[in-house]
Amino acid sequence: MTNVSEENDDQKPTGPTRNGHPDGRRACGIAGLDDAIPTGVDLCIGSTRLHTVKARVTSDLRDLISDGRVHVMDGATGTMLYARGVFVNVCYDELNLKEPKLVTDVHEDYVRAGAEIIETNTFGANPVRLSSFGLEERTEEINRAAAELALRAAGGRACVVGAIGPLGIRIEPFGPTAREEAVDFFERQVTGLLEGGVAGFVLETFGHLDQIHCAYKAVRNLCDLPVIAQMTIEEDGRTSYGTEVEVLTTAITSWGEGGGADVVGLNCSVGPSAMLEAVERMSRVTDRPISAQPNAGLPKDVSDRKIYLASPDYVAQYALRMIGAGARFIGGCCGTTPDHIKKIRDFVAGDQPRQVAIPGRRARDDTKRVADAVDPAPLGERSPWGRKIAAGEFVTSIELMPPSGTRPDSMIKHCEMIKEAGVDAVSLLDGPRAQLRMGALLSATIIEREVGIETVFHYSCRDRNMFTMISDLLGASALGLRNVLIVTGDPPRTGPYADSTAVFDIDSIGLTNVVNGFNCGVEPGGSALGNQTRFVIGVAVNPGAVDLDRELERFEWKVDAGADFAVTQPVFELSMIESFLKRIEGYRIPLIVEIWPPTSLRNAQFLANEVPGVIVPEWVLERMAAAQERGDEAARDEGVSIAREVYDQVKGFVQGVQVSAPMGRIETALNVLSG
Repeated sequence: MTNVSEENDDQKPTGPTRNGHPDGRRACGIAGLDDAIPTGVDLCIGSTRLHTVKARVTSDLRDLISDGRVHVMDGATGTMLYARGVFVNVCYDELNLKEPKLVTDVHEDYVRAGAEIIETNTFGANPVRLSSFGLEERTEEINRAAAELALRAAGGRACVVGAIGPLGIRIEPFGPTAREEAVDFFERQVTGLLEGGVAGFVLETFGHLDQIHCAYKAVRNLCDLPVIAQMTIEEDGRTSYGTEVEVLTTAITSWGEGGGADVVGLNCSVGPSAMLEAVERMSRVTDRPISAQPNAGLPKDVSDRKIYLASPDYVAQYALRMIGAGARFIGGCCGTTPDHIKKIRDFVAGDQPRQVAIPGRRARDDTKRVADAVDPAPLGERSPWGRKIAAGEFVTSIELMPPSGTRPDSMIKHCEMIKEAGVDAVSLLDGPRAQLRMGALLSATIIEREVGIETVFHYSCRDRNMFTMISDLLGASALGLRNVLIVTGDPPRTGPYADSTAVFDIDSIGLTNVVNGFNCGVEPGGSALGNQTRFVIGVAVNPGAVDLDRELERFEWKVDAGADFAVTQPVFELSMIESFLKRIEGYRIPLIVEIWPPTSLRNAQFLANEVPGVIVPEWVLERMAAAQERGDEAARDEGVSIAREVYDQVKGFVQGVQVSAPMGRIETALNVLSG
């Protein structure tokens, strides 16, 4: 456990250990009695009856997994290092090289407390996380050193396992990192830990099944040592991606490589109470041993510090209950200390699980399982817009900017004009160039309700975290909105509030994957959604991108993620479209070209110089300059003429056009389509 703040997929500490006496007897934790209790005698501590048994001192994790007994893991390494003066801005994994005695002392404290399994101090020792400290080239060295330190501290009294946490980045389908790349990153960490001599691995604090599966594959690619696979859940028993605990349990134990993890469990995020409920649910759906490492409660703000307030007694009492629910490997996570581990050992180290899962048993019928993704509804049945695209009909839309205030009157009036002109849809921008306006989703709801024309609402990833995106889009589906154009979004610095921050939790590729999953009836975490959404998914693409190879690569990912159509940046020349269509021949989807009628020379120059990704040819600027000399009206007419020429040229090559209405000039946009 590396970090002190260990609440999410990107930050979590490392740490299990092993308990046992050098003479082979299990410690009962009562002063003066450890050496006096004979093997096999029942001992009452309060109302708790513990059965002491002779314990083998072993460094083989397989022995601990197969013996059917309860075993004690260690607690938070990061918490202890922080308590000893290591600040949070330090790379805790590098301490294996810079402060080896400090790390060894923490391990030894847990061994003395009775931990039987200790984790290496390598929660964040993968090349991705280490790169933020300039240490990625030392990945193997850091992991090897960590394993050697833990083995030295264990001294044969505890089993040492290699701790592996998440990469700290999103992988496909919610991020740009491919699964194969993720496996490669994890393999570097596994290599170092194996060189250091670990007896197995703990994969911990993962929030998504895909990434923990990559870590598991990395281990299996290099060895057959046992694996304890632990995910982290919220108070409702789901991961941050919405995966139910039954779903993650059955998934982890059914992986094809090596027959699935040897132990499945949970750690971090929640305190003992919520984890107890989760363990009860897990034990009903798996015959694998279960591990549990809860936090010492949820952190409280005390004098500007995060303090974990759950006492050792409280944690130990719940540990006993978790054993009763079926857990066999018990330890602690954030906020837990050797005192917590000693109390756990005192309470439960010799106890047996009192509830054993039936081999092969799976989730109850009333529990959501890993969803078998079903085919989305046919594109032609999702919306009129989707029907026209599916039928190969040419579609038209006009792009509008939602109002900057609270009154939608002018927007409604403009949409009525667009509907009367026979345009297929209104395309609603979502905070372009980080300008503050009414939200596109809510504007679309107003327009469809008040005007009755179909909308394509843009949805930007810039301003929302993943939870908000999911909530918004599920709500949009319930409201009857069907057509969405997913964009990553312009950086906030382009807007009036340059100090505001961007979220960019996932980008447009990741969100396309999420929405396509909704259409297939699956939540991001793999659980069944309960029904299918019927979104027609659009994405943006720039045929004139400076780095066109990168743009094409991202476009291919968007298509693979489930995009149904694409809308370009403003285009002025057919040759650009022809060249682009040839490049996407192997993964083409219906393409809608955006057309921008310049309203003045100044507007054309703005588009050429201040709108990222737009190429305005010199001939357009020359024609607008000549027209501007004849006056504003002549310039507007020339802009419409240019846009009409583009419209006539591209019409036979693409599936539709989206006409911008610069400065809110709806008449200008309508003139382009009526020419």
